[in-house]
Amino acid sequence: MVSAKSFFNDLSFSAIVAGFVTVLVGFTSSAVIVFQAAQTLGASEAEIGSWMLALGLGMGITSIGLSLRYKVPIATAWSTPGAAMLTTAAAGIPMAEAVGAFLISAVLMTLCGFSGWFERAMNRIPVSIASGMLAGILLRFGLEIFTVMQTRFLMSFAMFCAYLLARRLLPRYAVIVALLVGTAIASLQGLMHFETIQLQFGQPIFTSPQWSIAALVGVALPLFVITMASQNVPGVAVIRASGYQVPISPLIGWTGAATLVLAPFGGYAINLAAISAAICLGREAHEDSSKRYIAAVAAGVFYALIGLLGGTVSAVFAAFPKELVLAIAGLALLGTIGNSLAVALTNEKHREPALITFLVTASGISLLGVSSAFWGLAAGGLAIVILQAKR
Repeated sequence: MVSAKSFFNDLSFSAIVAGFVTVLVGFTSSAVIVFQAAQTLGASEAEIGSWMLALGLGMGITSIGLSLRYKVPIATAWSTPGAAMLTTAAAGIPMAEAVGAFLISAVLMTLCGFSGWFERAMNRIPVSIASGMLAGILLRFGLEIFTVMQTRFLMSFAMFCAYLLARRLLPRYAVIVALLVGTAIASLQGLMHFETIQLQFGQPIFTSPQWSIAALVGVALPLFVITMASQNVPGVAVIRASGYQVPISPLIGWTGAATLVLAPFGGYAINLAAISAAICLGREAHEDSSKRYIAAVAAGVFYALIGLLGGTVSAVFAAFPKELVLAIAGLALLGTIGNSLAVALTNEKHREPALITFLVTASGISLLGVSSAFWGLAAGGLAIVILQAKR
């Protein structure tokens, strides 16, 4: 556990900014899907605010608590694939039965975590395969740096140049400089929209759970499988690919327990973050890897503020133009993408399976409602089994 003195000694501006960028990327890229999931279940505006409160506090408390406990950047997130699944699978299911399904899914996640079953499965994944999967997940973010130049060339190109100059002169603050340059240009071009921001606090609304076979089969089990395969598997792989060793069982167990407590208020699924976590785990947070946990703690604070302030913070993040968010995410992840590819391809014995993992993951293929990250791991594992089987 980190002491107060050690925490303040490790505190850095670059880590705080990395935490902010983590939340900016995570929230702006998927919040609309969570809103749609709540609306599918017939949630009122007040209930949607309760969802954001529960999810924000859940992500905040778990990110802060786990990062301080293990002194490792552990960022948590809501289950974006799970929310996407709810927008279709939960149609016609009452909110009370959906909450019952959330609780069942949370119990399964908690048991898989604290029992050690999930960690034993993850220990069988080679680092090269995990790194290939991480590089595949993040590739599209690196590409977006240049894709957005088609629509907002001046802003994105200026951010890119500012990043390169800062990497040479002020490497720890490269992302900060790029973010400031992008924000300044967006403001001058009239792309920042702060006029709609109003102070709105989230209010918890308790929904008493009900149980049904339809919700169990149609919501609980798919939500559990998708969250574990599409979120927690890549989340663990991101941590390990970044060189950190931390017990996995309590991470999964406590995120499941947090979901169990918050599900009646709209906290449908809290899990390990993958894409956004990579920002906290990268060199942009801090050159010293032992001090990067501050970034995840900062992200936790920002997530908690999102929950408490609800619609206010949502409007603040919505004020940033999409191109700025995509560009800053790609720049913040450049180092992680490069390191992941290097680790994936270093071991000649695993080079081809790691490359297959990278390509399948980067393809974005989705089968049976499970994301390409899982199928990338599966393809890489299959390649190892076939290529290295004894003749």
